Amino acid sequence: MTSTQALGSVDLYWIPLGAGGHVVRLNGKVYEAIKAFIEQRPRRALLHSALEVSVPDGRFVIESAPIRDQGGRERGVVAEGPVGTRWAGRFRLFRYEIRRWGGGSIPDANEAIGSPLRVTNDLARAQRVLDLVPSVPTPVWGRDELHTGDMWNSNSLISWLLSCAGVDTDQIQPPSGSRAPGWDAGLVVARRSGPSVRV
Repeated sequence: MTSTQALGSVDLYWIPLGAGGHVVRLNGKVYEAIKAFIEQRPRRALLHSALEVSVPDGRFVIESAPIRDQGGRERGVVAEGPVGTRWAGRFRLFRYEIRRWGGGSIPDANEAIGSPLRVTNDLARAQRVLDLVPSVPTPVWGRDELHTGDMWNSNSLISWLLSCAGVDTDQIQPPSGSRAPGWDAGLVVARRSGPSVRV
């Protein structure tokens, strides 16, 4: 490892969906029960993903989550999108935010499974992840507007960023017995973007 590579890193966190929030956890369990029944497979734990990126300028947390208040600037919010339907996105309750939070924290990181997972120690890739955050697509959360065969959500954000930044995502899998809905959507859209993604 060169000294340049040692200056940057990206860690992936797998967090149980709804950790710290009973409503989201219950909704996730209902969704997974229906999905497992339709696909005739066992139920699995659903996961939400987030990144912690370290570069010479500092440590940053990248995550997508519901908008909780007007303090987006303090959380490093760089983009927003609608939840459920576009028309509902007119109301803050039905919008999500994308954070690139300098010195921030990942809520419920203490409940993460098999984490943190170091996905790269390369400074150029770590910086590329940070630079790409404002450019991430913001389709309707929970829908497949981009026709990928998978819904768009927080996992899509993370997989899109890693893939577009040149991080090898082939070996990144959720822990055994769990799954990350939306992960494939991000990879599909990243492949479509290819080298045309600019920051």
